[in-house]
Amino acid sequence: MREKQKCARIYGVLEKQFRGYYEEANRRQGKTGENLLVILETRLDNVVFRAGFAKSRDMARQLVRHGHFLVNGKKVNIPSFRVTPMDIIDVLPKSLDLTPFIVAGAELGEKAVPAWMEVVGAQMRVIIHGVPARAVIDTQVQEQLIVELYSK
Repeated sequence: MREKQKCARIYGVLEKQFRGYYEEANRRQGKTGENLLVILETRLDNVVFRAGFAKSRDMARQLVRHGHFLVNGKKVNIPSFRVTPMDIIDVLPKSLDLTPFIVAGAELGEKAVPAWMEVVGAQMRVIIHGVPARAVIDTQVQEQLIVELYSK
């Protein structure tokens, strides 16, 4: 129970949505716990955070919600939008002059970016190269305990 709450809190997801993610992860091939973490990692708000455009997932969620990002050339303002391999995430050109993006642009390169994505700093662009493997997800969560909780 605590592990599930910790994971939901880390990613900023409420119970109903978390349960839906678990059910989807359970339907997929492979390990349910790893699938769950992949689903959570590929949310747009998390990608924005991991890329270094925001200092926290909450800030990333707000930036996405306020419509500052394009995914494959289309404006997306849904934090739970899931990115797929070969997606290109750009900061809206008119948003580049806003303080969060000026600060992020100056600090790009200081934070390690996961191997499954590439950040092109000059363009404030993220290119998704694949899906994250459990080995590269640095979230300290014991996903097996979450699977055991929901499988009861």
